[in-house]
Amino acid sequence: MPNVGPFELLVLAVIVVALLGVVFAAARAGARPAGPLAWRSPGMVPPVSAALQQRVRELYAENKKVEAIKLIREETGLGLKEAKDLADGIGAGRPLPVATARHGYDLAARAREMKAAGRVEQAVFLVRGETGMSQSEAERFVDSLVVE
Repeated sequence: MPNVGPFELLVLAVIVVALLGVVFAAARAGARPAGPLAWRSPGMVPPVSAALQQRVRELYAENKKVEAIKLIREETGLGLKEAKDLADGIGAGRPLPVATARHGYDLAARAREMKAAGRVEQAVFLVRGETGMSQSEAERFVDSLVVE
């Protein structure tokens, strides 16, 4: 094992302190672990799974609106106002806003095109990214698409 002198220890300590500072600053700024952020693009809505929607409805039925908003913020990374608006909509039974098609045609058409080209896995990935569906839900959706 090579000898480690005081200079090397000092450099290592500075690096560790700098890394801890970055982690602390990121946590304080509200950074979350990496995840799908396609919905942050203009015209995209956050993925809200069926399970999350059901849980929000249950919390609203129990008159626990604050807990529902917290849950949405944890799951989607939305700000307070956006999470409250989304929770109110789900709790009231309103349909979720639909993402606008970025390519001029809808998700089904794009997924169908990928399926026709033999890119089924990419079509499933696309559907999951834009809808928040689970793997099995997205696979069933892509399987149900009729390719002409």
